[in-house]
Amino acid sequence: MSRERRACPRFPLVLTVKYLDADSVLDYTENLSASGLFIRTDREFHAGERTSLVLSFPQLVEPVELTVEVVRSQRGEGDQPGGVAVRVPDDLPDHRARLAEVTRFVATAARVPAATCRILLCEDNGLVANMYAAALRRMAETDKLEGLAVEVVNDGAAAWDRLLRTPTIDLLITDVFMPAVTGIVLVDRIRSEPSLTHLPVVVITSGGEREREELAAMGVTLFLNKPIKYLDLADTVRFLIRARQGRVTSPPRAAVTRPVEPNPRALVDAPQGRPLPGATKPTVGN
Repeated sequence: MSRERRACPRFPLVLTVKYLDADSVLDYTENLSASGLFIRTDREFHAGERTSLVLSFPQLVEPVELTVEVVRSQRGEGDQPGGVAVRVPDDLPDHRARLAEVTRFVATAARVPAATCRILLCEDNGLVANMYAAALRRMAETDKLEGLAVEVVNDGAAAWDRLLRTPTIDLLITDVFMPAVTGIVLVDRIRSEPSLTHLPVVVITSGGEREREELAAMGVTLFLNKPIKYLDLADTVRFLIRARQGRVTSPPRAAVTRPVEPNPRALVDAPQGRPLPGATKPTVGN
């Protein structure tokens, strides 16, 4: 395995992982190479065990079905799930070719200029997450926002893990009701972490006024009610990007807190935080 690591460069990339024998389970990769990958998961696997899975990423990597063999397991720590290192068996050359093709694609994408704005989308429903991600990428194309990157995770634990790693996330959009770590717990952790205090957070919810009040008190920037319309999601993201650029206007009608004004805790720059591209001090009404 160590020789393979030296021969096959690894790329840090979050891809969704679905198992053919467990449709309801959705995990994610941490990195991959032409010969294998590391999967963050709570499932129990044993060395030598084989499993079939599908790797994908909305509008980036088309679904790729692979059969892999477990090399080693890693225990989880705290709320961070454990994981398994897997490789494609030598007796499945067609599957190794598929993974190699994904790796070549990722290597090519890695040469593209780095993203200037990263949005983390946290949604436990894979279909809904894909729709949100597609809407944001469509907005980026329409508005000619080069460098807008959208990453998707399927629960609050995965979102928390990603927020603590680089490259830095510039905007979080999260659901409330999720397994493991809920949106409320996630927001509470974010506002308790000094490096994330001023991260803009948009919560997608079907909850009532009490839930909104609790989240607003934690520093949620804006809310969007389910079901979400493409234009509402796009307008909300546009508003927050412009706000970080110093062009604060009225928030979209669909994205309101109580009161209507967005929470200022997530619209002003942290003393040592990283604002969105072109940030200046906000001037209301531009």
